[in-house]
Formats: sequence, C-alpha cells, structure tokens
Amino acid sequence: MSTVHQRTLGRGTVPVTRLAFGAAGIGNLFSEVGDDQAQAAVRAAWDAGVRYFDTAPHYGLGLSERRLGEALRQYPRTQYTVSTKVGRLLRPVAPPYGSDLENGFAVPADHRRVWDFSAAGVRASLEQSLTRLGLDRIDVVYLHDPDDHGQAAFDTAYPELERLRAEGVVGAIGAGMNQAAMLTRFVRDTDVDVVLLAGRYTLLDQGGLAELLPEAQRREVSVVVGGAFNSGLLADPAPGATFDYTAAPQELLERALRIKAVCERHGVPLRAAALQFPLGHRAVAGVLVGTRSAHEAVDAAAMMDHPVPDALWATLKSEGLLGADVPVPSAEGTA
Repeated sequence: MSTVHQRTLGRGTVPVTRLAFGAAGIGNLFSEVGDDQAQAAVRAAWDAGVRYFDTAPHYGLGLSERRLGEALRQYPRTQYTVSTKVGRLLRPVAPPYGSDLENGFAVPADHRRVWDFSAAGVRASLEQSLTRLGLDRIDVVYLHDPDDHGQAAFDTAYPELERLRAEGVVGAIGAGMNQAAMLTRFVRDTDVDVVLLAGRYTLLDQGGLAELLPEAQRREVSVVVGGAFNSGLLADPAPGATFDYTAAPQELLERALRIKAVCERHGVPLRAAALQFPLGHRAVAGVLVGTRSAHEAVDAAAMMDHPVPDALWATLKSEGLLGADVPVPSAEGTA
C-alpha cells in the first residue's frame, strides 16, 4: 500500500489518496491543540504525500475548517482534495460562553449547532464552510450524520447536492455516517459518488461488508473508511482503551490483543494492519485517519506504507480472527 497512490471517487474525476487526513483533531477534539501544532500536522501529512483532507463545521464549531484552510493556503489548489459536510448549521450565541466539551470539542461554545437538511440549509452551510476555509471551491460534500433526519436527507438535502454537482459548485457528493444501513440506501437509491463509513469496516467490526460494500462495488460508488482504529482499541489495545469512544468491552480487548499478537509474529505493527485492512475491498478508495500532530501524521503514513505479508492475513483467518470470505489486501496489490 502506498500513501500517495490515488483513486478517483465513483465514476467521477475527483481524486483521493489512499491515506486521508481527518481534521476533527485540529478542531480540538476532546482536548486543545495549538495553532502551531495544527499547522504542523497538516504540513507533515502533505510532506508524506497525503492530498485528501476531510473536515466539517461540527468539528470545533468551525475551528477545524478555519485551521485546515489556513494550512492548505500555501499549496496549489489543484493539488489537493477537500471534503466538508452539511446538515448542521452554526448559529452564534451571546456571551458568556460555556465549553463545547459536552459535544466533544475543547472550544468555547460561542455557536450552537442547528440540524438543517433543507435545500436552503445545504447551500447556507456550504457557503459558510467556503468562508471559513477561505477556498474558492470544495471538492466533496457529505451529508453529515443524517441518522435521525432520513426523510429530509433523501427528500430535500440530497437533491440539492445533486443540483450543486450539476452546477459545478462541488465535484462529488455523498453521505458520512457511523452506520452502514442508511449508507446502503444512499448507494442503492441515489446517485452519490462516495460514502464515508466510520468504524464499521475494521479488523474488529466488518458490519459494512454485509450489504454496503458489495452494493457500492456493484454500483461503482466509492467508500472512504474512517475509524480504522475504532477510536483507539486497534491502535494500542490495553486496559482502558476505547472502542467507539467508550471503554472497550473485555471480549473486544482480548480479540484485539490476539490480533496484535499475530501482527507481532509477522513483524508488523498492529496499526499498519488496521490501516491497510479496509483497502482489501475494491470499493474502498481511501482510509481517513484523525490526526492532531505532526507525529501522528508521520506515523499514519509510515503505517500505510509498511509491508504487510499475505501470510499475516492468512493467519488471522486460520485463527478465526477474520472470516474466511473477508477480502484482504495483497502484497502484490489490493485483493
């Protein structure tokens, strides 16, 4: 696997690198990140060959978009792909400000999030994101977490994305969620280019393989996989590690430790196997990694480029840690 290898999304022309920079971290996800650290993280990812960067208004109440746009301004606009999301509008609130940590971000709560999957809301959100990013265009726009807003997402927000794509305002459209079922519906019932699936196609959870990934491959829709570490358990399985942002159940911790042991027998860091695993499915165009420092950016690129022998995947299957029919990468290329 190579960090710099690129594929285009769906049947369109928008390119993404296999490794993508997830910018929630530089929006102060869970803890503060300084401006200099955020800029250094983006520079390190760029130097490692990453050319796809994902953000959202939700991340730090716009802080992620502002920092990402500032960091990317030094690079030629034609050389990178940016995605953001719609569905939550940011509305200013009057001081005094509390903390937004109850929503996961260490920033002042100087705005509130308002769910809005209307056509006007989609356009307003995109315009605000362009302003925060300081860019002339956004390449990919996802409907963000429409779990509880399905009717509005399909009836009004998605058609507006189609119009924006037809007008050339955006290059590719899709939806991003932590579940596979509704994303499968998007793939079947709409003309999306890409879906962003978080946490449901990993070494520990292949829920996306039941329907979403085969359907996406059949319809030539790309899948970008997020949450390859399941929020930490597959990065460093140890007591206290998290799975989907909560304490990992003992059964999952033990399974992750068994997977880690197999990786160590083959001389491969668990992080490398976890990052590369999703790319074994032909529908997967890239893997999105949340990054908050230059060290994390460099490490992610190194793990994506680390050799993983075919024997490692065979051992995981023989020990019952992966299903026999689960597609896996090949040392000769994607399986």
